Amino acid sequence: MKTNETKNGTIIEVFVKPNQPKFNIKIEGDEIIIFCTEEPVKGKVNKEIVKELSKLFRVKVELVSGATSKQKRLLVASLGKNEVEQLLNTK
Repeated sequence: MKTNETKNGTIIEVFVKPNQPKFNIKIEGDEIIIFCTEEPVKGKVNKEIVKELSKLFRVKVELVSGATSKQKRLLVASLGKNEVEQLLNTK
């Protein structure tokens, strides 16, 4: 799982698959794959990811890089690497 702890929280690297029937998070090997229901137009996918992950982690989640890419880096504010990985594994 590609996670990196910083002083502001934990950065996770994800791969996004838009236009899926249901929002879902899957971990395959060390890759986090997020299946989004939105289509990649005007940042709809990014908004959906931030909203859903904020609900999952119960903290603020920000897009750090990859706004127009399928590879994205997100900051999960104020949570440590272990907490983030634990919550992702129970998803």
